Amino acid sequence: MRLLEDKILKEGIPLSDSVLKVDSFINHQVDPTVMKEIGKVLADHYRDKGITKVFTIEASGIAPALCTAQELGVPLVILKKQTSKTLSSDVLQTNITSFTKGTSYELTLSRKYISPDDNILVIDDFLANGEAASGAAKLIEAGGGRVEGIAILIEKSFQKGRNRLNEAGYKVTSLARISHLAKGVIEFCEADI
Repeated sequence: MRLLEDKILKEGIPLSDSVLKVDSFINHQVDPTVMKEIGKVLADHYRDKGITKVFTIEASGIAPALCTAQELGVPLVILKKQTSKTLSSDVLQTNITSFTKGTSYELTLSRKYISPDDNILVIDDFLANGEAASGAAKLIEAGGGRVEGIAILIEKSFQKGRNRLNEAGYKVTSLARISHLAKGVIEFCEADI
């Protein structure tokens, strides 16, 4: 997606050969124009797939997932990183390790927001090792739902995430695929959309 790639080149800051800072438009400050366009592009790609819900992991995936869900006319479900006092005991959980933060957390889904009739599109901001997307898929399947696809805003193609998800049988779609990252360097390979 050219708009996203241009935004990454203009505002993204490579902090190392594996970490890209995009907090000016995705995960601290959000550019609603970019998110709206992402929502349209993803909705158009998945429109004929029978999506019943869009799932994402708090917090960086919320804006693009909401725009996509709105375009598709389906609910958005946000997987929680921390157990809340408002969540009942009827939850599904799995442990995730964040590549960027290097910390682990318990990903949580209330059973009341998943059913065997659900055909889910998972949206995440980054794909590195595939840990978060795999965890989301695991929760969806534990709840009886089906993962129709995993849509990624920014894939670090030089890491193992895509291969891991493909080997597990998931269809991955990335809007921007980075082939090389270094201080001051961002190079792309061909994206899926």
